Amino acid sequence: MSNHALAERHRLAELLAAAGPDAPTLCAGWTTRDLAAHLVIRERRPDAAPGIRVAALAGWTKRVQDDFATRPYEELLRLFRSGPPIYSPFALPGADEAGNTVEYFVHAEDVLRATDDWTEQPVPPGRAEALWRRLPMLARLEVGRRSPVRLQLHHPDGRSLTLGPAGAPTVHLTGAPSELVLFTFGRGAHTTLDVDGPSDAIEALRHVLPLPKK
Repeated sequence: MSNHALAERHRLAELLAAAGPDAPTLCAGWTTRDLAAHLVIRERRPDAAPGIRVAALAGWTKRVQDDFATRPYEELLRLFRSGPPIYSPFALPGADEAGNTVEYFVHAEDVLRATDDWTEQPVPPGRAEALWRRLPMLARLEVGRRSPVRLQLHHPDGRSLTLGPAGAPTVHLTGAPSELVLFTFGRGAHTTLDVDGPSDAIEALRHVLPLPKK
């Protein structure tokens, strides 16, 4: 059985190690040290993890993350590489694969694409398909309710996903599943997506969600 989350965990750990603790990331305000601390508390501090999504709890999460960020960088990477402890929800059968495949892919790209001279890395076909399978739910959750235009996300093989308000002008985004996932998570400015549609609709979308630079 494929374990894409494990492969992305290893890739992300290697990228973090190569970048060092003070490198930039695409996560606003975070260095690689901050990102490493986030990854560790997400699966090792269940009391702090809810604040990643729930604004009312974000202060506690930040305090815990900042405390972890003071640890040696090598320790943070060792903890991340070793995987979730037995008390972590991510240690449940199938939870790591379901909950971390996209998470680790996106954060690996956060490290890789944070500099101007980044080079796109090939995504194995099986992993690309896993990203595409997760895209509909993620896109509707992260993008569908925010987009002011109708969106059509196009896979290079012809498959597509439609979301956004019915009857609104349509913007077409075409690219590999990896690029579409990154757009969904707000990294569109750092993708290789092709964007097509009425210019006013594209600009309206750009005001809400980052798109590739013109």
